[in-house]
Amino acid sequence: MSSERLIYLPLGGAGEIGMNAYVYGYGPVDAERFILVDLGVTFPDMDGSPGVDLILPDMTWLKERADRLDAIFITHAHEDHVGAVAHFYNALGAPVYARAFTANIARRKMAEHNHPEDAVQTVGAWPEQVQAGPFRVGFLPISHSIPESAGLVIDSPDGRVIHSGDFKLDETPGVGEPFDEALWRDVSKQGVRALICDSTNVFAPHPGRSEADVGPEIEKLVAGATGMVVATTFASNVARVKTLAEAGERAGRSIVLLGRAMRRMIEAAIETGVLADFPRVVSPEDAASIPRENLLLLVTGSQGERRAASAQLARGKYMGLEIKEGDLFLFSSKTIPGNERGVIRIINQFSEKGVDVVDDSSGLYHVSGHANRPDLERLQRIVKPQIVIPMHGEHRHLREHVKLSEANGFQAIVAVNGMMIDLSGNAPSVAEYIETGRTYLDGSMQIGALDGIVRDRIRMALNGHVVVTVILDEADEPLGDPWCDLKGLAETGKSKAPLVDVLEEDLGQFMMRAGEKTLRDDDALEEALRRIVRQTSQSEIGKKPEVTVVVSRMR
Repeated sequence: MSSERLIYLPLGGAGEIGMNAYVYGYGPVDAERFILVDLGVTFPDMDGSPGVDLILPDMTWLKERADRLDAIFITHAHEDHVGAVAHFYNALGAPVYARAFTANIARRKMAEHNHPEDAVQTVGAWPEQVQAGPFRVGFLPISHSIPESAGLVIDSPDGRVIHSGDFKLDETPGVGEPFDEALWRDVSKQGVRALICDSTNVFAPHPGRSEADVGPEIEKLVAGATGMVVATTFASNVARVKTLAEAGERAGRSIVLLGRAMRRMIEAAIETGVLADFPRVVSPEDAASIPRENLLLLVTGSQGERRAASAQLARGKYMGLEIKEGDLFLFSSKTIPGNERGVIRIINQFSEKGVDVVDDSSGLYHVSGHANRPDLERLQRIVKPQIVIPMHGEHRHLREHVKLSEANGFQAIVAVNGMMIDLSGNAPSVAEYIETGRTYLDGSMQIGALDGIVRDRIRMALNGHVVVTVILDEADEPLGDPWCDLKGLAETGKSKAPLVDVLEEDLGQFMMRAGEKTLRDDDALEEALRRIVRQTSQSEIGKKPEVTVVVSRMR
């Protein structure tokens, strides 16, 4: 039996939606050569990660083996697949390969972090392949909600693996390549050991709709509007942005792009040739002199992001433009679970202004970029893999995808982040478990999710914070009473006196009766003062705040 093995190891994106990072390896145990497929981010929320800028996968395991990493391949330019490339470039040190549009976006990210842009290499579509250690990898075009998406054909000494990437089976995507069933059949005809497959829409029972389906409905909506029209969608959905712009142009409206991401994606699409005939746009400054009924604004912020153009318009003016009563605002997008509150807040703010808001509850103005259940079955019939391994989904999606695969006669296994799967045998098996987690980008620093920094921030947000300062002389006797600084706490408690006065009174009484042993021991003194603050606060206001004690000694 060969001592070499083919392994698959998700470090992000399996058991969650977002933060994709998938390792493939081949070679002897503990001496494999690796490639990494995708390196993305997910986004924080104020409840679980306050103050955090981005959430990255924990790449510790791969960083420790970076000398065996031969390449990084990026399937497409969504943030949850490419957003962490520049953050980990120095630590991983491997060349990055992507198709032209994705490479354009990745190079912009590299430049923002002062990395060499030539670290990202452009690769053509299949049958072009890249040799990376024991692997030969090619980009297999497939439709999605962003241009030039690709599955990956990964050839190893143990056979061919196909990594689907994010995909839908759309023969009329508008921008980018349509799904080519004949090409996928041809690539699969020699036999596929494993299909690693998108699971996002495994619970959606009907075949996915085409991007072409939304064009007529959007055109009808825009043509019937009487005031200014503002529309938001994912900036990366270049096909949808084009559909919206063309609907505005046909209605005699001037097109304005608002938001850095919107402009960046259209620029990248034009630079790389995936978008050749986008309607002419006018600047926000020029738009100010155009009648409102002749304007269509295409804005960022479809997920309720506070700093995006749509949120700023909801609060007031943005770039000199203002949305008013009688205008129309269209969400040509699906609200990602977890973002509902932000979107509803914007809808209500527009409603207060008298703006008519149209969302996707009718299903007319948005189609998903992911394959539905019948589409997943269709791809399995085309590829006929020996093994199906679901990825890109929460645990419930992965488990349902396994059930679906097994019902159709395919071997399958649930593989979540940190679960290394051996693909070398006739059936998939768990080789080992790797510790995985999350890394927070907090300002300019990467911190571990278990470092305690964000946990302390949450506790301060929930409970408030008290700083106690006490000064002792050379004889370890208090110099005056302790004093307190309060943040995030009610000023007055049950005793009707200021809380700070009550705390300082209780702390002063303790210091008067404290024994010499306690007064000489900083740790004991700090713990006693902290306990008093928490007990008094609980009694006065029903809260146990976080407490910082500062002991200063005159020496």
